[in-house]
Amino acid sequence: MFDQSANYINRRTFLAKGGFSLGAAALASQLAKAGITGKSNTSLYGAPHHAAKAKRVIYLCMAGGPSHLETFDYKPELDKISGKPFPDSFTKGQPIAQLQGKALMAQGHLGGFKKYGKSGQWISDYLPYHQKMADDISVIRSMVTEQINHDPAHTFMNTGTAISGRPSMGSWVNYGLGSESQDLPGFVVLTSVGGRNPQPIASRQWSSGFLPSRFQGVEFNSSGDPVHYVSNPAGVSRGHQDELIRTIQNLDSKRNDLVDNPEISARISAYEMAFRMQTSVPELTDLAGESQKTLDMYGATPGDGSYASNCLLARRMIEKGVRFVQLYHRGWDHHGGLDKYMKICAGHTDQPTWALLTDLKQRGLLEDTLVIWGGEFGRTPMFQGKGGAGRDHHIKGFSMWMAGGCVKAGLSHGATDELGYNAVEDIVHVRDFHATMLHLLGIDHHRFSEKFQGLDMRLTGVEPAKVIKQLLA
Repeated sequence: MFDQSANYINRRTFLAKGGFSLGAAALASQLAKAGITGKSNTSLYGAPHHAAKAKRVIYLCMAGGPSHLETFDYKPELDKISGKPFPDSFTKGQPIAQLQGKALMAQGHLGGFKKYGKSGQWISDYLPYHQKMADDISVIRSMVTEQINHDPAHTFMNTGTAISGRPSMGSWVNYGLGSESQDLPGFVVLTSVGGRNPQPIASRQWSSGFLPSRFQGVEFNSSGDPVHYVSNPAGVSRGHQDELIRTIQNLDSKRNDLVDNPEISARISAYEMAFRMQTSVPELTDLAGESQKTLDMYGATPGDGSYASNCLLARRMIEKGVRFVQLYHRGWDHHGGLDKYMKICAGHTDQPTWALLTDLKQRGLLEDTLVIWGGEFGRTPMFQGKGGAGRDHHIKGFSMWMAGGCVKAGLSHGATDELGYNAVEDIVHVRDFHATMLHLLGIDHHRFSEKFQGLDMRLTGVEPAKVIKQLLA
């Protein structure tokens, strides 16, 4: 007969483990109440490895793939051959999503470009508010990725691999550094919609994968209740809810004393966090305390679920200690109607993005907050016509930008060729982007790993990845 006693923790082990963990938790709690926090007590990994330049991240994801040729990458040579066959020497043997095997015609810029700021950044006419912050952003014009369709490209950008089920970058950061807040998750996701063909975003894009589940992203609703079931049901008081949580916690703890399962610990932590969020989340999402001047600067209407309101919420979240905030705006998949939908998408996102950077700078938060803007890939320099001139998916060269967090301001890094097809100068792979983000947060990507299925898994994988030192202030 199976000896169940083998599963039980003996008395000495229980006292050693239980006494230490309970004592440590009590000490940490008392220190936190006294304002003596030191390293976050929600991190498991124990980073940072070196002095951090940035404490937190706001990632502005333009989902669908914004065209670098209508935003930051000016190519006058492309205008000269617009409407003519695109040179075969550029495209032969290259993967092209929906244009594969079709006659390829060059498509020039649909909007104008000028240089802005003391830095002389090339920025298109579609982005008038970006023009105002030319000297605040560092534009990477030589990004490359490996996945040409939306879902795997998002997966690759978020996790460093096209294999589903791996931890997202926000979860890695949350795991390595923990949250600065006791009452809010360390990783929060917000979504908005507006533009052409808004592609769905699966929740696994902010999954914790094989990391403990308490490090996964928590999606906040853009309108209505910010988190499902955060409010008590009718007739249930906070005292009753507290009693229920404590009862469940005690049951889970007794079970975990027997099996020592980290997922049970994660469940206990989730219940505790959910209870604290019943107070913290309504306060966080109540914009009544924001001035009308601030609302107008963002172009935000409280409760409208817009990208503008999400940008304002992102600022409030990092003020409250959220470590990683990721905003998705879905609508940038411009296979056709590029001029029309660029105006729509820029109309939704351009001013709020400028307002976010301006607000962070005014509050002294930009210097240690890393802000990232970009999509999962770029668009082709070739014409695709579905309801007017458009562009197909493109992975060989596209643009993103970083700002704050001790990133050099007003920098143009890297370049594509004369037609905007291939990244040719100071090429930045997605893994290099991840390595640089981690470095700014004080994490050495070579040392930042977790054992899974016998392998030391990393966000940057096993392929070579480098920190982009030219971006570092």
